[in-house]
Amino acid sequence: MEIIILEGTPKTPTVEFKPLEGYLLLRGRSIPENSIEFYKPLIEGLEAYNQNPQPTTNVDIQLEYFNTSSSKCVLDVLKKLEVINGNSKVTINWYYEEDDEDMLEAGEDYQAIINVPFKMVEVEE
Repeated sequence: MEIIILEGTPKTPTVEFKPLEGYLLLRGRSIPENSIEFYKPLIEGLEAYNQNPQPTTNVDIQLEYFNTSSSKCVLDVLKKLEVINGNSKVTINWYYEEDDEDMLEAGEDYQAIINVPFKMVEVEE
């Protein structure tokens, strides 16, 4: 299992996946040219992680904006976490700014689809 660290850009989020710590961070904007290509290493990394996950897995999602193609990829990441939740206690912290109804709603929509505990975390702008 490899650590995945991707520095955020104006179009892509910061990604930190630290399998030995059982930690995943997605932060920033997600509007890459090719969402599937961008998220592919992370999804493959999560598949590998599921072979030998940590007892607990903590996920922080702090996206300020994502486009439609990214929303599908985020859902794919969450589906992998749902599978991992069978072997590891997964907790997803979904961060949203206090006035950002869209991001809160997106988190609630994912929460309704994915059978993993979500914590909605409101942050000041």
